Amino acid sequence: MTLFLAVPDKGLDRVFVFRLDAASGKLTPNDPPFVATRAGAGPRHIAFHPQMPLAYVINELDSSVTTYRFNAQRGALQPIQILPSIPASYTANNTGAEIAVAPSGRVVYASNRGDDSIAIFAVDQRDGTLTPVNWAPTQAKSPRFFCLDPAAKILYAANADEGYSQQQNTDTIVPFSINQANGTLTPTGQVIKTSSPCTIVFASV
Repeated sequence: MTLFLAVPDKGLDRVFVFRLDAASGKLTPNDPPFVATRAGAGPRHIAFHPQMPLAYVINELDSSVTTYRFNAQRGALQPIQILPSIPASYTANNTGAEIAVAPSGRVVYASNRGDDSIAIFAVDQRDGTLTPVNWAPTQAKSPRFFCLDPAAKILYAANADEGYSQQQNTDTIVPFSINQANGTLTPTGQVIKTSSPCTIVFASV
């Protein structure tokens, strides 16, 4: 099986794809070597669906999420849908940050800095396209990162400072319980104060 590495490039508005030689660890440009996004979209992170040949990209600069069909033989990405990552009622500045697919493959999450929310999208199990379900406020500024725990029961929103030093509700990790039926999020009530959290990694013990 051919292995591929996908690299979103915010500055060039492209998602590059490389072939990975598992034996040597060397990367070579794929053919095609990239897929272009909309001008000014600013693709930031990519997440692949665990069962279907699909990938989802959070575009930082235009606050959108693009759904791609992924050809696992050729390593090619084909855009099939673009949706806003923010609610239609939000009109101020925003940048997209993180994106993740639930292990069930039924839900995609994306974070917004400005709206300060986690967007929740339902995945169509036929074609992989997304439908907005809800936006959960992160109870703090600038959710630069979030992740699901290994059991996919808790989502942790990491709210980094990123210039909001005068705000009281920054530099926190806020856990949310995940509704296993529809993926919606409910704050657990716990707030973990820390210093500019940007990544969370779970280690097996």
